[in-house]
Amino acid sequence: MRFLVFLLVFSPFALADESGLLRCRAIQDPAARLACYDALAVPAPTPRAVSPQVTSPRAAPAPTPEQFGLERPRFQDQIEAIESTIAGRFDGWGPNDRIRLANGQVWQVADGSSGAHWIENPKVRVRRGMLGAFFLEIEGTNRSPRVQRVQ
Repeated sequence: MRFLVFLLVFSPFALADESGLLRCRAIQDPAARLACYDALAVPAPTPRAVSPQVTSPRAAPAPTPEQFGLERPRFQDQIEAIESTIAGRFDGWGPNDRIRLANGQVWQVADGSSGAHWIENPKVRVRRGMLGAFFLEIEGTNRSPRVQRVQ
């Protein structure tokens, strides 16, 4: 019952003419009743004053590739992925292993997975996933461990 009262109070029909609602409710034919409800005039919302956009002096600058993975989650101006290599021979990874990229970044395996591969100087791509996750795509493999940047 409370839910029904909530819907009536906060629905657009609460702003409509009550006599129109009663008239529409009395119509037996479903299609005609729906047309009656659709024809009810609902007052347009009052326009809100638009304030000019003020740039805050504390606004964070756009992230750089060097900051990728260390920045706080934001929903705009995000780099979707970075590319680098793993210098030298790459033997694979295990749970909690740290992988140093040629660009100086260090990423730690965060999902407990492991993989054995013997690749020289593989190209890698660290891409952003859902809910703040990052995945390491390694050339020559078909698996992408979830990683977190530690340095």
